[in-house]
Amino acid sequence: MPRDTLTKQQIVLAAVDVLDAEGVNGLNMRRLGAQLGSAATAMYYHVQSKDKLVVLAADHVFGEIELPDLGAVGWREAAATLARGAHEMIIRHFWLIPAMSTHLIYGPGKARYDEHCLAVYEAAGFTDRDADQAAATVLMFVIGAAQGEAAESAWRAQLRRAGADEERQLRDTIAHISEIAQQFPRLRARTAPSTDAAAAQPAEATFEFGLRAVLDGLQSRLAAGSARPR
Repeated sequence: MPRDTLTKQQIVLAAVDVLDAEGVNGLNMRRLGAQLGSAATAMYYHVQSKDKLVVLAADHVFGEIELPDLGAVGWREAAATLARGAHEMIIRHFWLIPAMSTHLIYGPGKARYDEHCLAVYEAAGFTDRDADQAAATVLMFVIGAAQGEAAESAWRAQLRRAGADEERQLRDTIAHISEIAQQFPRLRARTAPSTDAAAAQPAEATFEFGLRAVLDGLQSRLAAGSARPR
C-alpha cells in the first residue's frame, strides 16, 4: 500500500491488531508494514516512532469504553459502568498495562474517558480535588484487577512468538505453582480439588466484589462530609 494512500487511522488500527496478538514487544514497523502490505518506511511517514504509535494505539482503545448517560442513571451505576467498561477493554487489550508502565498515555480517547469519570464523581457531590482522587482510585483498582488476566495473555503472546507449546507450558506452570502452594496451609487449602461448585468464584465475581467495596468506601466518604454542599 503506497504511503500516500495509507492513513494514520489505518496504521493505528493495524497496530492495535498486532499488539493484541503479540504485545508491545511484538510490534515494530516492519511487522506493521507486513500487516498493511506496505514498506516499513511508509509507517514513519505518518508516525514518527514505535513509541508514538503505542501511545496512539492505547489512546484509541480507551475510546472503546461506552460512556453512561448521567441524566439517566445515578452516580454509582455510572461509575460501575465506566469501571466495567475499562476492565473489559484492558482484558481485550492485555498490552495496555505494560504500555502504561513505560509510556505516558494521553490523547482524545483517554481525555474523553477521564472527563466523563470526573463528571460522575462531581455529580455524586465530590469537590474538584476529591473527584480527581475518586476517579484515580477506581481506575487504579480496575488496572490492578485486570493485571492477572493481562499478564497471562502477555505470557501466552511471548510463548507464541517463541514458537512454544502454550498448553504444555501452562500445565507445567500451574503444576509448579501448586507445588509451591503446598508449603503454605491457607494456599494449600485453596488449591485442593473441591466438589463444591459454589466455592470456585469466577473472576467476574471477584472484580464485582472489589468494585462494590471501592464504591462503598467512596459513598462513605460522601456521607462523612467530604462532599461539597448540594
